[in-house]
Amino acid sequence: MGSGLSVVGPIQSLHVVMLGLDSAGKTTVLYRLKFNEFVNTVPTIGFNTERVRLNDGAARGISCHVWDVGGQEKLRPLWKSYSRCTDGIVYVVDSVDGERLDEAKAELHKVVRLAENQGAPLLIIANKQDLPGSLPTSDVEKKLALRELGPSTPYHVQPACAITGEGLHEGMDKLYHMITRRRKTLKQKKKT
Repeated sequence: MGSGLSVVGPIQSLHVVMLGLDSAGKTTVLYRLKFNEFVNTVPTIGFNTERVRLNDGAARGISCHVWDVGGQEKLRPLWKSYSRCTDGIVYVVDSVDGERLDEAKAELHKVVRLAENQGAPLLIIANKQDLPGSLPTSDVEKKLALRELGPSTPYHVQPACAITGEGLHEGMDKLYHMITRRRKTLKQKKKT
């Protein structure tokens, strides 16, 4: 789990951590990205890790080593270890379960505010958009208080459905763009 920032030149591989509360759909997102089909999953105890090749947009052909870490309360202290020196964070939320968004907000802010994660690009997957009562991305953004993260944390909220895959590739392309912008900025700072 080394820093992807040591790579000079074109991006070949990314280290991405996928976090979120239990039952948000993280593992379904992971396997939809990996296999481009729905895979019935069980709650993650520990983590899943897969190498995923992105197939759309500017990120086409880029390989991501994705760590999907369980979201149960007893596993959340592990998030710090998996997110350290990551290229980007994918945070999956259940956009139908508005009652747990305060809890999702608290956990997200803990991770993003860690010194090791300052400035790490953040992709919020507003999952389960296919279900009645799902919150629009503007409401998800407000409930997660993303603007409070400050200007050093670039983020994008992507409406998605992990079961059909709708929105996932677009979201990963946005994450890729944020990561490349961050790398260019860090490279320029090193030169000065």
